[in-house]
Amino acid sequence: MTKRRIFIGDIQGCREELERILEALVFDPASDELHPVGDLVNRGPDSLGVLRLLRSLDAGGVLGNHDLHLLNSARGTRELRARDTIQDVLGADDREELVAWVAARPLLRSWPDLLCVHAGLSPAWKDPVAELAEVDALGEDPKVAFATRARYCDPSGQRPAADWPEPDAPFRPWFELWSEREHEARTVVFGHWARMGLVRQPRVRGLDTGCVWGKRLTAWIAEEDRLVHVPAARAYSPTSLPPEAFS
Repeated sequence: MTKRRIFIGDIQGCREELERILEALVFDPASDELHPVGDLVNRGPDSLGVLRLLRSLDAGGVLGNHDLHLLNSARGTRELRARDTIQDVLGADDREELVAWVAARPLLRSWPDLLCVHAGLSPAWKDPVAELAEVDALGEDPKVAFATRARYCDPSGQRPAADWPEPDAPFRPWFELWSEREHEARTVVFGHWARMGLVRQPRVRGLDTGCVWGKRLTAWIAEEDRLVHVPAARAYSPTSLPPEAFS
């Protein structure tokens, strides 16, 4: 029997909401695959609980920018920031096992009909799988930055200096350029863009619906093309963006 592939938007340490969405999905490890779209940790209240739960469920998924921050912090190459909430992971008895588990996540997962990345795929990449296959996720390769941080770009893959305020032409949301690719049938599933919210366009599913900001956690079941949402219990890390950023 074909397993359901379930993709979950940015969890960011929101363990309670993760447990509730798994219940709403009637998730069964025997018949389902679980693939978070990155940013498993940070800004939410229980990054440690999220990692322990996902590891116990043999979840797949990809690396996000906050996950890379955890890995760099764990190896001492990046200092913690004021809003970070990953200290519970760094101080845990099972820290090494959890950090190694996170580090084993790739930047990109692929299936014949789907690609899963945290932030985006450059329009300059004719073969995203090949472009990211040998890249060191903890290195300084600009491909890592695009895969884990991109929102807007131009047709050549060049990113603007800033994502807010919304940049002028020629910059566009990267996924619009993906949708226009000829001879491309795969759907891309991604997160990272809570301000954009849910994106459901041809060959595109954006699942970051701002759980850590007090909005909701979203899952997409690929085999059913069905979305499942649970509301956040509260705003754990209020955004500093102005209200007009969400218009």
